[in-house]
Amino acid sequence: MIVAGWLMTFVLPHGAFERSTDDDGRSRVVAGTYSVLDEPVTLGPQHVLSAIPRGFEAAGDIIFFVFIVGGAFGVLRVTGAVDALLAVLLGRLGHRPELLIAGGMLLFAVGSSTIGMAEEYIPFVPILIALAIGLGFDAVTGVGILCIGYAVGYGVAAANPFTVIIAQSISGLPPTSGWWLRVALTLPFLAVGFHHVYRYARRVRLDPQASLVADIEPPPSWTRGSAPQLRISHLLIWIAIGLAIALIVVGIQRWHFYLVEMGAIFAGLTLVFAVFARLSPDRTAVAFCEGAAELTTTALLIGFARAIKVVLDDGQIVDTIVHGISLPLGQLGPTLAAIAMFFVQSLCNLLIPSGSGQAYVTMPIIAPLSDLVGVNRQVAVLAYQFGDGFTNILVPTNAVLIGILAMARIPFDRWVRFVLPFMIKVWILGSGVLALAVWFGYS
Repeated sequence: MIVAGWLMTFVLPHGAFERSTDDDGRSRVVAGTYSVLDEPVTLGPQHVLSAIPRGFEAAGDIIFFVFIVGGAFGVLRVTGAVDALLAVLLGRLGHRPELLIAGGMLLFAVGSSTIGMAEEYIPFVPILIALAIGLGFDAVTGVGILCIGYAVGYGVAAANPFTVIIAQSISGLPPTSGWWLRVALTLPFLAVGFHHVYRYARRVRLDPQASLVADIEPPPSWTRGSAPQLRISHLLIWIAIGLAIALIVVGIQRWHFYLVEMGAIFAGLTLVFAVFARLSPDRTAVAFCEGAAELTTTALLIGFARAIKVVLDDGQIVDTIVHGISLPLGQLGPTLAAIAMFFVQSLCNLLIPSGSGQAYVTMPIIAPLSDLVGVNRQVAVLAYQFGDGFTNILVPTNAVLIGILAMARIPFDRWVRFVLPFMIKVWILGSGVLALAVWFGYS
């Protein structure tokens, strides 16, 4: 992918939009200002290699967060609290696995829809996988619950501050306006996601060889071993985890917490685990290092994924691609234009996997263009949300997705086989929703 991005810089024109800085210090594109650069950028072969360490540097906050989470989970495993809780959950959900799938997806969707949670879900990956395997499913099922849930949350977000609020601000719309339709759309899209995940999970439960990862063993420490009895110390540990998650949620909303602050919270949790479980300092340190070491591949892949964007940015072709795919929209009628915006934003998410970054690059172009083709700006924002939110779980440039798949040991091509049918359903359903939104004047 890095080499492919580099080769594209020799084929496509090098161009850029003019940019302005808003009151928050964010850089946004000025519509109608695209121009080809007078001095084309030439990237030598060395840029392919140098993009890799630069990608690691750019994704350093996520990489180190992953290491800290891995270390914290390593200590958590040693306490026995996970196995004890899983034993209780399996006893209650063993005959109703659909509750796990539906409830988990709803929980992740709500978190993403309201406060834009994504990286915050990484600590749940090993727990979900262990629980899914314990119920007779596989790692794909566990990751599917998380990823499809958070994709729906982003795709129809009611008040995500990193996507819909920014896109509406750029488009000149009141923040959170039109929320009623997005909330109403949550259940239909979740229903599609639940059907997709549960149908696959049931097939795997009936025939384990039907699993897409039947030949891949999950990390040994992530499978449920002997089930210890749930003790007071275990309950205290889970209460501490709940309080930490609550602190993260409040911190994101009120104090603008992000990966550094969340990493600090998980580092503190590690010490709490050790105290409650009466682990020695040496045992705690060894368990932390073992947990972090398990996620080394995850950290590496996150850096490589970010390196793809580094090459595209250096080659000055991201704006060229965005400009090129926006031109045909002006030739379409309102309904087709709205649907085309959905697919344009889906493609842009491959190039700009940051939701806020995509909004700042594309919405200054799409918003005035929607006026010209007769599409309400609220519909244009909804098309942006669909394109950005749902394709987060498909594009290989999304560092969070690649990190989750690496943690779960799910090869990307097999994940695509699982998630692509869901994406096709989303593209169809989303296109129908946008057409109706145009016809009924959603604003």
